[in-house]
Amino acid sequence: MIVRPDPPTASPGAGDSLTLVVDGNNVMGARADGWWRDRPAAARRLLARVQCYAARVDHPVVVVFDVPQADLPEGEHDGVAVRYGRRPGRDAADDRIVADLEDAGEGRVELITSDRELARRARAQGAVVTGAGAFLALLDRTDC
Repeated sequence: MIVRPDPPTASPGAGDSLTLVVDGNNVMGARADGWWRDRPAAARRLLARVQCYAARVDHPVVVVFDVPQADLPEGEHDGVAVRYGRRPGRDAADDRIVADLEDAGEGRVELITSDRELARRARAQGAVVTGAGAFLALLDRTDC
């Protein structure tokens, strides 16, 4: 059993389903491990860790990145849905995440981000927010 750092609480009227959404660029940047020297490789490393986590839980997991990776098309990748911002530029994933939240309907969403503005926007849509550092610590504890 995975022990969550801050278990999400259901929003009033929310269904029982949970979807975990990871702000990929924000989580990549949460640790100064040289990710900026090779962003595509950093995205792949994060995806591999999230795939490890997704294999241990029974709910959908989505990672959203700002910039599409040439070798990583949008879609399902070993248990994790990969999505990209719909526009070019910084924080493109943020707008995609908020748009997806608006279209989500019933069910709980837990967003992983340390971006204060995105967290505010996501909470306004009913999402529960967990910080990137807490999520990375969870991945470390679960050997992912």
